[in-house]
Amino acid sequence: MDSAESKKRCCESFQDLFTSPKFLIYLGHALSTWGDRMWNFAVAVFLVGLYGNSLLLTAVYGLVVAGSVLLLGAIIGDWVDKNPRLKVAQTSLVVQNCAVIVCGILLMVVFQFKEQLDELYNGWVLTCCYILVISIANIANLASTAMSITIQRDWVVVVAGQDSSKLADMNATVRIIDQLTNILAPMLVGQIMAFGSNFIGCGFIAGWNLCSMCLEYGLLWKVYQKTPALAVKTVKKDEDQELKQLNSPKELENGQGPVEGSQLMNETAVVKAELAKKTGCCYQMMEPLRTIRNGWVAYYNQSIFFAGMALAFLYMTVLGFDCITTGYAYTQGLNGSVLSLLMGASAVSGICGTVAFTWVRKKCGLIRTGFISGVVQLSCLLLCVASVFAPGSPFDLSVSPFQDIYSHLIGDSSLPEADHPASLLNIDAQGLLVNISTVPPAEEMPPLQSYLSVSLLFSGVIAARLGLWAFDLTVTQLIQENVIESERGVINGVQNSMNYLLDLLHFIMVILAPNPEAFGLLVILSVSFVAMGHIMYFRFAFKSLGRRLFLCCSPEQKAQDLPAAPSSLPTIV
Repeated sequence: MDSAESKKRCCESFQDLFTSPKFLIYLGHALSTWGDRMWNFAVAVFLVGLYGNSLLLTAVYGLVVAGSVLLLGAIIGDWVDKNPRLKVAQTSLVVQNCAVIVCGILLMVVFQFKEQLDELYNGWVLTCCYILVISIANIANLASTAMSITIQRDWVVVVAGQDSSKLADMNATVRIIDQLTNILAPMLVGQIMAFGSNFIGCGFIAGWNLCSMCLEYGLLWKVYQKTPALAVKTVKKDEDQELKQLNSPKELENGQGPVEGSQLMNETAVVKAELAKKTGCCYQMMEPLRTIRNGWVAYYNQSIFFAGMALAFLYMTVLGFDCITTGYAYTQGLNGSVLSLLMGASAVSGICGTVAFTWVRKKCGLIRTGFISGVVQLSCLLLCVASVFAPGSPFDLSVSPFQDIYSHLIGDSSLPEADHPASLLNIDAQGLLVNISTVPPAEEMPPLQSYLSVSLLFSGVIAARLGLWAFDLTVTQLIQENVIESERGVINGVQNSMNYLLDLLHFIMVILAPNPEAFGLLVILSVSFVAMGHIMYFRFAFKSLGRRLFLCCSPEQKAQDLPAAPSSLPTIV
């Protein structure tokens, strides 16, 4: 009897776990992220294949995507803030997946009838198809940004309630899902495209997004039903709404005297003039610009401003497993097999950092966790600085960092082939920018005297992942806990814009110095920007905790370790 009762309890606990809002959010996020990662990886490959193995279309797509989020981040966040949660999530989900489906179908048509389309109207029909693909893919990315803000930065906070530990665990789990799908999803779609074709790959991704959209829609509805708090949302009052409320003189019904009534009539006349001004055509056209300005001003006035800036500065780096570092590794003689193992080690290190975040936060508090993770990351990155001067490093200040660009601009064919250094800039899975010249295969490169330099470089990059992901989770939770609900969307939208801005700057930095001899300069600049970011965070942490930042604390004290409400910055209005 006892065993049957324990089995029943066990089944009920499993049922409660798999039907809980927390698990449903994880499942929906896994489906959404898997589709995003497959699409982000595949669209870059598709665009390269469409334009005769040129990276021009991929470059245009990357710049359009980055520029759109940079400019529209605040507007997207403001839209998230001003609308009901379920409406925002469902609209973003449907728009994103429908855009990917339409884009996939359009790509299938182009791949199937490319030669015929190229002959119509001197190729203008094909060019219009390219423009449509990039435009629709950009819409999908903007909808994905809105979805990310509303689920990861808002719904997760509401589902966790007032429990900071539960919020930290949910953030860590979501980040582990991100890291796993970032590796596995491109592998799957890459195999489909390798053994099938681009046409089959487009069809698979379109079909996946159709099925995933239906499942995610149902999961969102279930989470919304199981969490009544999601139906309650604090919305910042608009000035227009306040003026309209003043325009209804209800006070006259309460037996006011003639003096009060005449004053109210004067106020009403002023309000009507204000409303007439605000309904003008020019005023409405300037509304997006005001939204962007207000969003950036609100971001600047936040108590966690320096913490957010610190996170953005970490994007200004070449020390990651993107196209740039991979291209440099090829110039140093590493092959694809070794690089895949290094990427796997990086993923494991990132997951360890995510798990460590939850443990350190419980022991030391949230703000101290960010400080500790920053110290760990910077300490590991010192190995990358050492790699610049280690044996085997191609670092050479006598070679002009602009030599490669100069030779391409002037078209100097008099220089021998050996005098043109290989370019590092390549296209990554996100499709952000382009390479200027192709990195030669590893087997064509001269044998290296020492692998010490490249070993130190990748050891530092992999080890720094421990601190990087813990720091990222720290800043994410600080924003979640310290930004008021009515501004949560716009602040996270501006944060995304800042991240894209610094990421674009790091690609521009590589364009200016693309040869391997200048990679050492890029490493030093990257570590400098990471250090500046952590200095900003230290300023925020010291302002919040003072000298308690360096002391161990009890659980009671950790609950009080919150950033100071008033900002030390001058408030902009």
